Amino acid sequence: MIDIKDFDKVDIRIGTVVNAVLNPKAKKPAYKITVDFGGNIGVKTSSAQITSLYTAEELTGKQVVCVINLPPRRIADVKSEILILGCQTDKGVVILQPQQTVENGSKVF
Repeated sequence: MIDIKDFDKVDIRIGTVVNAVLNPKAKKPAYKITVDFGGNIGVKTSSAQITSLYTAEELTGKQVVCVINLPPRRIADVKSEILILGCQTDKGVVILQPQQTVENGSKVF
């Protein structure tokens, strides 16, 4: 169990995918994804293994739920600054999305 204070440290925000391309250098199939959070947060990049259920074209324009305050990681030549949240299924990862369009940068709590 974690304390609510620990959970409060995780900054989860909504952003819109503005670009997604295959990352050919990734060991497992992955996209290099650019997400716009608007305002003071701006645009951030992620490497995401979500290729089995989504095409790059389908991802563009979708709002996604992301953790934005993890330290950046270098993944196959991509500076991954955010973690796009999803659920693992037998068919692949299903990304989490708000049920309605919200303002980019909206905080999830």
